[in-house]
Amino acid sequence: MREQAWQKLRPSGRQRGSRRRAVSAAAALAVGVMTMGALAPPAAFAAPRPDTVQQGLNALVHTDGLPATLASVKDREGHTRTYTAGVGDLATGAKVPKDGQVRIGSNTKTFTAVVMLQLVGEGKIGLDATVDTYLPGLVRGEGIDGRHITVRQLLQQTSGLPNYTEYDLQLRYYEPRDLLDIALQHKADFAPGTQWKYSNTNYVLAGLIIQKVTGRPLAQEMDQRIIKRIGLHHTYFPTPRDATIRERHPKGYYQDSAGEPLQDVTEMDPSWTWAAGQLISTNSDLNRFFTALLGGDLLPEAQLTQMRTTVPAEYFGPGARYGLGLVSKPLSCGGLSWGHGGSFPGYETRGGVTDDGRAANVAVTIQPTDKAAMKHVESVVDTALCR
Repeated sequence: MREQAWQKLRPSGRQRGSRRRAVSAAAALAVGVMTMGALAPPAAFAAPRPDTVQQGLNALVHTDGLPATLASVKDREGHTRTYTAGVGDLATGAKVPKDGQVRIGSNTKTFTAVVMLQLVGEGKIGLDATVDTYLPGLVRGEGIDGRHITVRQLLQQTSGLPNYTEYDLQLRYYEPRDLLDIALQHKADFAPGTQWKYSNTNYVLAGLIIQKVTGRPLAQEMDQRIIKRIGLHHTYFPTPRDATIRERHPKGYYQDSAGEPLQDVTEMDPSWTWAAGQLISTNSDLNRFFTALLGGDLLPEAQLTQMRTTVPAEYFGPGARYGLGLVSKPLSCGGLSWGHGGSFPGYETRGGVTDDGRAANVAVTIQPTDKAAMKHVESVVDTALCR
């Protein structure tokens, strides 16, 4: 599954480099041998069982042709292991940094939803209040009226607002209002509350409501209410016009279609995603975030229950459901994983946590043009949570 929201971006004016090919060598498997004294024959021990997560990452590189993969997996006891495969920089051949930072795309939506629900718990926002309650007169268009769209519908993707990322975007700086204006030039997809459809516009509006109610920037609210509160030391909301990734990270690549040259798109102004997808983080930080969220460390029980109240969202795969900025998906071993996933040019992230404390997140350094490759990414997450 790839998020349609980010698929539509086709940045113009990007310098196209020559085709680069990442060449990876197969790893040799060592078998341990121990002798039990001079007269005793050597006792050969069986090779350790292959790590299925590492095997999955290796296959994403060698079989699916992805430049690099990273993963972080936490078991029920809290033991964490990080993984890498592939090449972190195709130009230099540099290794993939363990637990390196990546652009996490729509995982940002869950952060935005948490801040909104914290404000609901504080009595500052009503889930069933209309957008016009907080942004009077701002949301008007063909079939679009902020007096009939609720905060809940924004968070659950049932507002009918058109998705601004389905229309022309350029690689430049955008104010949040610019993004909303793009959406309002188009007619509504459906009447509020009658259907479900993924739209990044919903979360831009949610961010604007948060800023209006608190009187502070969205980035500051996320930092104080979530990032610092639970110790996400490698997660941040880039400042305006900051196109870089601050800490160690693998390069991110873009490909127009299968067989086309890979383009380095690591540095990019992310303002076109804002509250819907601007955050930078690591796999381990995402595991910590979703574990804390499901564990009740970020929201009162009433608001967490609302967040986990879902509607069908097959867009995310068979059996998937969407809550308030939170996706549930069935696991092959039974039960559910909870998370979101994110797509941003150069990076894809998929992950989930379970109610009994397991967590896994996988990042790859390209948006795969092959749908089968994306299913393989999701399969690695399932393997990590079910093994």
